[in-house]
Amino acid sequence: DYVEADAYWCLTKVLDGIQDNYTFAQPGIQLKVKQLEDLTRRIDQELHEHLVGHDVEYIQFAFRWMNNLLMRELPVRATVRLWDTYLAQADGFSHFHLYVCGAFLCHWKTELMKKKDFHTLLMFLQNVPTAKWGDNEINLLVAEAYRLSYLFAGAPSHLSGGKGAKS
Repeated sequence: DYVEADAYWCLTKVLDGIQDNYTFAQPGIQLKVKQLEDLTRRIDQELHEHLVGHDVEYIQFAFRWMNNLLMRELPVRATVRLWDTYLAQADGFSHFHLYVCGAFLCHWKTELMKKKDFHTLLMFLQNVPTAKWGDNEINLLVAEAYRLSYLFAGAPSHLSGGKGAKS
């Protein structure tokens, strides 16, 4: 009974901050995808322009990243390690995940910049080669996400989508 109660409250905690992701029209995910686009524009404009210049829309790959919290992109062991970090953070699933996705996208910049057409870019983004990822890769990803969070989370307009986000 205790395990069941603990599991219930843990799941409630996880879903508490991301409930808008799973309601009609999924406004939470739509917002996070837009915020990822704005964040990427700020942290790596060259990568952002490369994607947009080849007609890749963030919704085409980031929707799944936000919807599944990177579960489909990472091996189970790496997902458990990443989610452990989310659970240790205040608003880890609802806030910190955005920075993890930003770091995740930028991690692949070298490969993405080599791809010169919509199809190969999108196929790569939908099937990133993480099958052998483990603790070391997740540790580096989380460290970069923390760096991004500290640099940008306090900037009042960095996720607003307004003029401040495009500079």
